[in-house]
Amino acid sequence: MSKAIIYQLFPRWFTNYNETRKHAGTKEENGCGRFVDINERALKAIVDLGATHVWYTGVIRHATAQYNHPAITKGKAGSPYAITDYYDVDPDLAKNESKRMEEFEALVQRTHEAGLGVIIDFVPNHVSREYKSACKPASVKDLGEDDHPEWAFSPLNDFYYLPGERFTLDKDLQGYEEYPAKVTGNDCFTSHPSLNDWYETVKLNYGVFYQGGMEKQFNPIPSVWPKMLNILLFWASKGIDGVRVDMAEMVPVEFFAWAIAQVKKKYKKFIFIGECYDPYKYDAYLAAGFDYLYDKVGMYEYLRGVTSRGWAADGITRQWMQHGDARINHMLYFLENHDEQRLASGFFCGDGRCAEPAMIVAATLNQCPLMVYSGQELGERGMDMEGFSGIDGRTTIFDYWGVKSIQAWANKGKFDGAKLSPEQKDLRAFYQSLLTVARDDKAIQKGRMYDITYAQGDGFDKQQHFAFLRHVKGETLLVVVNFHDREQHIKIRIPNDAFVYLSMDGKADATGTDLLRGGKQPVNFVPDGETQITLPAWTGVILKIK
Repeated sequence: MSKAIIYQLFPRWFTNYNETRKHAGTKEENGCGRFVDINERALKAIVDLGATHVWYTGVIRHATAQYNHPAITKGKAGSPYAITDYYDVDPDLAKNESKRMEEFEALVQRTHEAGLGVIIDFVPNHVSREYKSACKPASVKDLGEDDHPEWAFSPLNDFYYLPGERFTLDKDLQGYEEYPAKVTGNDCFTSHPSLNDWYETVKLNYGVFYQGGMEKQFNPIPSVWPKMLNILLFWASKGIDGVRVDMAEMVPVEFFAWAIAQVKKKYKKFIFIGECYDPYKYDAYLAAGFDYLYDKVGMYEYLRGVTSRGWAADGITRQWMQHGDARINHMLYFLENHDEQRLASGFFCGDGRCAEPAMIVAATLNQCPLMVYSGQELGERGMDMEGFSGIDGRTTIFDYWGVKSIQAWANKGKFDGAKLSPEQKDLRAFYQSLLTVARDDKAIQKGRMYDITYAQGDGFDKQQHFAFLRHVKGETLLVVVNFHDREQHIKIRIPNDAFVYLSMDGKADATGTDLLRGGKQPVNFVPDGETQITLPAWTGVILKIK
């Protein structure tokens, strides 16, 4: 897998065609998407967009207001990261609740038949406060089943406890009892977490003694380790191709080194993607077996800054250089996911089209994978007041909701985009061109990159412009982007060092063909030769040099 394009899809609203959109509405009022409705047409459209994998977010059973105490459930639909049964899928997503696992397995098969890999979430750090598995194999002990709640900490316990303290919250907890209180999922060692904490979850105990100087008690192997390994193997046996590991850095790297090796021994191509935000931990988690790690605090934050905060475009160079050759192709690039604000939201840049240069950089700069969040390619704004989620620039993961842009594209299951506006159609066409090039072009799949921004002089604004080459034997791409809000006439110089480093042959009368929108232009493709490229505001080109 040299260039993965991951399409993140939230089944709860992806195939929900109900347009009621009542604030804090129930499932019956606002509707809910289902596994069976993600049909062959939908999957073909995702392939045609350029994707290689689908990340089905919110598959594993989690707390909902229908089945769990409302005071410790976020929104009526609940957080997909407050797992109530690792061995089950969300009943909301089933047409026939009693056959929900079979419906998920059929979705995996359909997805594979469409030519896409399947990724789901693995949430190892925390579970719902009401976790109890009804679907686990009989041979498997449930989490906390053999715990000693009178012990604050022991590697024999699956949870951390606060002996003698009762769980309380600034909400009415009538009907819910937790004594002694368990430690809350975001390492909150108090029996009274705030409403800004992950109060709906409890922290799992991997043998790290937090209140004992972070001492690691891993010998013998803590009780929770084999239980979580069994869960990974269970989902791998369902035919999925990998997991996105939620908050990986909150779980000791030693567990992953132990568990990933065993999973990959049986499922050699199984992918592990880690949500990790601490650059000082990247090397350790990659060494433990992770294939890819989020590049949020680096490339995401910087591209956001260039797009909407006036940061200098030439600073992009520092973001890829900090990883070095060994790490760079193991970072996952993205500009949207369920945690981040939508590009088109009022909190980001207000118009998804303004993110074109940033997306070109993210998709083509390196061999590393790219993630796109469903609706991103349609300019979804995420500015609805859904219920538990307010107007925050994100599409809710806590509420039953119908997403207007997705509904217009899906057209009640036809997935033909017939109800999209002209602007949405144009934006999706851009994404389709870009992602297809990123997925299929050999220079991006396998070639080396040379950043030429440093070598530019007059006629190139390093505050607003960025340029680089991608080269593999027999093919060269010149990528130039314009972050300026006005048309720019950009002078590009190809330095001699680029020809030496990439072993390229020069040609004074070369032709550049734009792989995104077509069109040709002459390129003075010789050492230190200059070419002028005209780019409209917030656009870019990928010129294939001949």
